[in-house]
Amino acid sequence: MARPEKVAEVKAIAERIEAAQSMVLADYSGLTVEQMTIFRSNCRSKTVDCRVVKNRLARIAADNAEMSVMKDHLKGPTAIIFGPESQVDPAKIAVEFAKDNEAMQIKGGFIDGQFLAPDQVVALSKTPSKDELIAKMLGSINSPATGIAAVLNGVIAGLARTIEAVAKQQAEAAG
Repeated sequence: MARPEKVAEVKAIAERIEAAQSMVLADYSGLTVEQMTIFRSNCRSKTVDCRVVKNRLARIAADNAEMSVMKDHLKGPTAIIFGPESQVDPAKIAVEFAKDNEAMQIKGGFIDGQFLAPDQVVALSKTPSKDELIAKMLGSINSPATGIAAVLNGVIAGLARTIEAVAKQQAEAAG
């Protein structure tokens, strides 16, 4: 008979799996409590959720969320990093943290139900985030408008200098 708290935990994991745009699986063994606290804090700052769960419960949740492909990758100590708002942020956070903390190993990840090998997770982490892409796009949209304004300003300034020069010539000729 399943205990109510385990049933609730399986349900919570399944909901996170279903809501996530992407997930990263990482082996956290060897990290100190302080390092793991820092990692979780980094995750929270980007609205990414890091959970350390029992693999048995995660396998049941994966079945419930129709992500049975995930079950093959739940071996050993596993932290699941869920990205409910971004496909890129979980990979960025995990890869960045793993660079500075060799104890953390990226096991793989998932996007749209497709498994990503560790090297693919690293490649995903190098992708600009949605906010960065929007900023670049707005910058490129703004660039032509800035150029047009500069050209028009130059034409107007040139016209003003010409009028001033003609006025000086007429004043000298008259005076």
